[in-house]
Amino acid sequence: QEQLVESGGGLVQAGDSVRLSCVVSGLTFTRYAMGWFRQTPERDREFVGGISRNGVNVQYVDSVKGRFTISRDNAGNTVYLQMNSLKPQDTAVYYCAAILRSLPGTVADTASWYHYWGQGTQVTVSS
Repeated sequence: QEQLVESGGGLVQAGDSVRLSCVVSGLTFTRYAMGWFRQTPERDREFVGGISRNGVNVQYVDSVKGRFTISRDNAGNTVYLQMNSLKPQDTAVYYCAAILRSLPGTVADTASWYHYWGQGTQVTVSS
């Protein structure tokens, strides 16, 4: 069965760093581009960033550029979201998602296009 399991969330202070992990099973991981999204009661699900199948092309929403880094370990079937200089407005439930991609260098930013989703992990940033 296809599974994406996020971990690493929690309560942190503004300015801190945290790394989220998403372990994927039941999929041929290298056939999927991966994305990170976040959601709050006040905001629709937002594309945070994504990484292509080969890990070369990485995209981010403007609000996190320079602070967040997405990487993937294809051997370990894991995608990471490194979050630095966290701000209270980064507080959200963070989800990882997988999307089939035929081209190795493409990234998708539209949530409805993604095929598989994790359960989410809460990140709370206190001021």
